[in-house]
Amino acid sequence: MMKNKVQLITYADRITGQDINALTTLLKGPLEGVFGGVHLLPFYNPIDGSDAGFDPIDHSEVDSRIGTWADIQALGENHDLMADLIVNHVSAQSYQFQDVLAKGKQSEFWDLFLTKEDVFPNGMSEQEQQAIYRPRPGSCFTPMQCGDGQTYDFWTTFTDNQIDINVKVEAGIAYLNNVLTKFSENNVNIIRLDAAGYAIKQAGTNCFMLDETFGYLDNLSKQANELGMETIAEIHSHYQTQVEVAKRVNMVYDFALPPLILHSLFNNDVDALLKWLQISPRNCLTVLDTHDGIGIIDAGPMGDKPGLLNAQQIDTLVETMHANSNNQSRQATGAAASNVDLYQVNCTYYNALGANDLDYLISRAIQFFAPGVPQVYYGGLFACENDMDLLARTNVGRDINRPYLNTETIEHALNKPVVKGLIELIKLRNEHPAFAGEFSAHGAEGECCLTWQLEEKSIALSVNFKTRDALITQVNGDEETTISLNALLV
Repeated sequence: MMKNKVQLITYADRITGQDINALTTLLKGPLEGVFGGVHLLPFYNPIDGSDAGFDPIDHSEVDSRIGTWADIQALGENHDLMADLIVNHVSAQSYQFQDVLAKGKQSEFWDLFLTKEDVFPNGMSEQEQQAIYRPRPGSCFTPMQCGDGQTYDFWTTFTDNQIDINVKVEAGIAYLNNVLTKFSENNVNIIRLDAAGYAIKQAGTNCFMLDETFGYLDNLSKQANELGMETIAEIHSHYQTQVEVAKRVNMVYDFALPPLILHSLFNNDVDALLKWLQISPRNCLTVLDTHDGIGIIDAGPMGDKPGLLNAQQIDTLVETMHANSNNQSRQATGAAASNVDLYQVNCTYYNALGANDLDYLISRAIQFFAPGVPQVYYGGLFACENDMDLLARTNVGRDINRPYLNTETIEHALNKPVVKGLIELIKLRNEHPAFAGEFSAHGAEGECCLTWQLEEKSIALSVNFKTRDALITQVNGDEETTISLNALLV
C-alpha cells in the first residue's frame, strides 16, 4: 500500500536534463527525505513523441536515452513508484500499426486497433457522431489508406498519432497484460490508468465513462492488485462522476480541487471549496498542477448537471488566470496552440496566481490538508514560471508547463523563499501523525479551517481569504504551536 506521503510528479529527463539515474541521485541528494513516492511520467520509447511520451511506439520498452528497466527498479527501491498504463491508445509509429498500414486487414495486428466499423458496423448517423464525447475539437476518426488499397476510419480520440486500442478483443487484452507484467517485475507498485474513461466505445452513447467502462476498470484494477499494484483512474469529468468512479477503483484524482482553490483565492469565497471537501472521495490523490493543463471541467457544470461552480464562475476563473499570467496562458490554451484540450487551461499554477508567493503557499497548504495523498509536479515544486520560449519552439500548449531544467536551475530554485517554504510544508505533511486521523472542515464568509485529529494530536490550517492570514496550529495534548505561512517566506 502506498505511503501517506507527498509524491513528486516528473519526467526523468526534464527535471534533471539527464536521465533516470540523475533523478534517483537528486532524490538522494538535495531532495532527500522530501518525497515518499514518484510518479515517473512516460519513460517509454520514445519520450519525445508528439505528446511527450503519451504516444508510445513501444510501451514495454524504456527509452534507452534515459535508462533501462534496471534503473526503474533502482528508483522504486526507496520510493513508491507510479507509472502510466496508457489504456486507450498507442502511437501510429508503433511497429504494430505500421504493419496494419502496410497490410490492412491482412496484418496480424489488425484486431489491436479500433475502427469506426468495429463500433458502428451498420454505419453511423450524424446524430450518433455528434453524441460522442471528445476532449479536443474535431472528429474522433482519422481516415487512413492501407496497403490493401482500402481506406479505414481509425478511432483517434486524442490525435491522429494516437490510435485507439480495441481493449475488448484478445489482441488488446494481451497488449495491456504485457505492459502490466513488465511493471510488476520492475518495482512499479502504482499504476495510473491514463485516459481510462475513453477505453470503451458503444454505439448510441457518448462513448465516455459508460456502465461497461466501470466494469472494465473494476477488472483492470483487480488484475493489477493480483500483481501487487494499486491503480489510479485518471478521468476528467463532472465531479459526481469522480465520486462514482472512486467506488470502483483503488484511487482517483481530485481534479476539482485546483480550480476550487483558485476560485476561493480570486473571490474570497470558500463555499464551493467547503461543499466539495464534505463529499470528495477520500481514496484520492490531490494535485494542483500536472503535466497537463489546469483542469476546469471537473468543477463546472456538464450538460444539465450543475457544477460546484456555475458557468459564469468558470468563465471568470479562466479569465482571471489569463489576466494573472499576463495573457501568457491564453497563448497556450484552446485554438492558440496545437494538441489542445477543451477542458484545461495551460499555465503554471504559480503564474495562474500571478506569481504571488503567499497565495501559492496557501494553495499548497490547502492541498496538503485536503483528504488524499498529495502530489507535487516538478514545475510546481520549483515554482517555475511559464516557459514561453519552449512554447514558441514547439507550439504545443502544454509545453508552457513542461520545462527542461538542469542542476544549475534546480540549485537556484532551491534558494527561493517560496520553494523553501513549500518544502517545509511538504515535510510537515509527511511527518505529522494527525494526517493519519480524522478530517473535518468548516468555515463561512471567506474563512475556512481544515483539521486533522488523531487521539490527542491535531493539526489545523486556518485561512482568512480576505486578509490572507493563514496559520497552521499543532496541538499535542496540552502543548500548542502555531506557524504563519507568511513566516515561511522569510
